[in-house]
Amino acid sequence: MQNRDDWPDAGQVKNPTLDDVARVAGLSPMTVSRAINKPQVVRPATVAKVMEAIQITGYIPNMLAGGLASKRSRLIAVVVPQINNSMFVDTVQAISDRLAQRGYHMLLCVTGYSPDSEASIVATILSRRPDGMVLTGIHHSPELRKTILNIGLPVVEIWDLTPTPLDMLVGFSHEKVGTHIGEYCLQQGYLNLGLVWAGDRRARQRRKGLSDVMQGQAGSRLRGVNAPVPTSLDAGRQGLSQLLAQGERYDAIICSSDTLAQGVIMEAEAHGLRVPEALAVIGFGDLAFAAANRPSITTIAIDRVKMGEDAATLLADKIEGQRPHEAIVDLGFQLVLRNSG
Repeated sequence: MQNRDDWPDAGQVKNPTLDDVARVAGLSPMTVSRAINKPQVVRPATVAKVMEAIQITGYIPNMLAGGLASKRSRLIAVVVPQINNSMFVDTVQAISDRLAQRGYHMLLCVTGYSPDSEASIVATILSRRPDGMVLTGIHHSPELRKTILNIGLPVVEIWDLTPTPLDMLVGFSHEKVGTHIGEYCLQQGYLNLGLVWAGDRRARQRRKGLSDVMQGQAGSRLRGVNAPVPTSLDAGRQGLSQLLAQGERYDAIICSSDTLAQGVIMEAEAHGLRVPEALAVIGFGDLAFAAANRPSITTIAIDRVKMGEDAATLLADKIEGQRPHEAIVDLGFQLVLRNSG
């Protein structure tokens, strides 16, 4: 390995080449190329030596040229509705980390919650010829579904569950989440429920599961207010304020996110209502603050990191010609009982 001090200062050598990297690393150009394009088949110590040589020389790998030779761009498009909180961020980071281990780079796209926006952005992404794509959810516009199916691009859908995915899927059933929350409420004797709920499709599925359980119980009542997406603490506060203004007494407030639940707890305190003595509060997502909140938030936990890792692995395996053991991975969920309910 050539000493860093022996290499000219930045700017003195224009457009350093692969041969320059090989010379600094003390390796053959073929080994350097393999370490850049297929790091998973090269010893980690060799990859580290190449990465150090790249840093010393300032070499910028020509991924386009490599892509033309292998018919791969080594780009993976990851499409999410928002990154305002860790609900999706943790999954995205896990995807990025796992893809990097396999020699791929992530192209992150934020679409909002409109199917038309998703379709438009995906059409633009496809012009860059990604090797694969991660889509959030299972509900897409007919045009997008047709495009994906026609080109045969490897795709993993996340954050939802269906027996008929576009290609592969890693997620869980939102309706079952709602059902489980409803069953827990009945066990606790919570019959008069207030809902502070976002209107995105996956949240609506959870609400349906909850509503179906409660409607089958005599004496139960549900009243709800809508919250904008992405959800916020302030929306939670406003949601509870609107529910209380209706003059009802509630056993529990069920929220479509932990962020809303945190706002509800703050607003309950402002109204002199102790949680959970006067009012139970249940959230969704088990975000980082949920356990540290006062009171800590009872919520539904999803393994967001494993979702990202599994999605990236499925995608990389299929791109590289490996048949996945499971095309559909149901991660399930867990009700985490804490102090708020």
